[in-house]
Amino acid sequence: MDINTKKLKKNAFRVTKERGITASRVRVPGGRMDAKYLSAIQHIADTYGDGTVHLTVRQGFEIPGIPFEKMPEVNKLLQPIIEGLDINQEVPEGGYTASGTRNITACVGNSVCPYACYNTTDFARRMEKAVFPNDLHFKIAFTGCSNDCAKVRMHDFGIIGMTVPRFEADRCVSCGACVKACKKKSVSALTGVNYRPQRDHNKCIGCGECVNACPNLAWTRSDKKYYKLTLLGRTGKKNPRLGEDFIKWADEDSIIRIVQNTYDYVKQYIDPNAPGGKEHIGYIVDRTGFEEFKKWALKDVNLPVIAEVAENIYWSGVRY
Repeated sequence: MDINTKKLKKNAFRVTKERGITASRVRVPGGRMDAKYLSAIQHIADTYGDGTVHLTVRQGFEIPGIPFEKMPEVNKLLQPIIEGLDINQEVPEGGYTASGTRNITACVGNSVCPYACYNTTDFARRMEKAVFPNDLHFKIAFTGCSNDCAKVRMHDFGIIGMTVPRFEADRCVSCGACVKACKKKSVSALTGVNYRPQRDHNKCIGCGECVNACPNLAWTRSDKKYYKLTLLGRTGKKNPRLGEDFIKWADEDSIIRIVQNTYDYVKQYIDPNAPGGKEHIGYIVDRTGFEEFKKWALKDVNLPVIAEVAENIYWSGVRY
């Protein structure tokens, strides 16, 4: 069977080690889906695949063992799942466009986790709508708090939930639980002064440990959601490194705009001879300088008054 492998991969199927056999990959924005689709996935795997499903590192699913000639039938069965996941779609004959930008991952968020400061799935799905499909190699991840269960510092863009803890002195019983929690589980941004907690805003990372620790609701999370945006972490063979803080106390709209601006920046400066037409953003920033990236990234961005933007960023990590 004569197969155009470029078209195959573009339609979210994988070239596998077994001749004539492919695997279908479907991204799950934010890593959450309705359980009702699991039976449909099982049916496809049992009927057209090898009876197994691989849950990918980037929170999608992959059905291996599919013969090339069965791809149209599989695409038809995947269509309700793709529509249910609300994935941006550009393949009229079924399936959806695979792209260089990887599935947007997220921790479980505040709909489940008591430590999370925001709904990671909702933000991840909003980001999906803003950036997909796109062939540029971007990795974006969301985590609800500074515990960073989603390992966002290993991504190009890491979005960490923050809150400005609000203190009601009339509810405080001077137990010191918040100060102890901040010291043991966070960054010691709280100190006891005359039996009352005092918060150092410059030191506070907005994790909300004080909120969780307070037995009398003297500390509460702010109604407005804030985020820390980290930049250009990466794994891989060459020069792996962790992402560094770019903006603290950013808002959702600004982060969306910054990511979209970065696509424009990469289109301007990407190496046309990069393998597969893809080049990691970090290498482009290394080449052009951080100041040039920053100029593009912050174009038409209106940050909150309390936002703190890094003057410069220096990445460490393994060097080859």
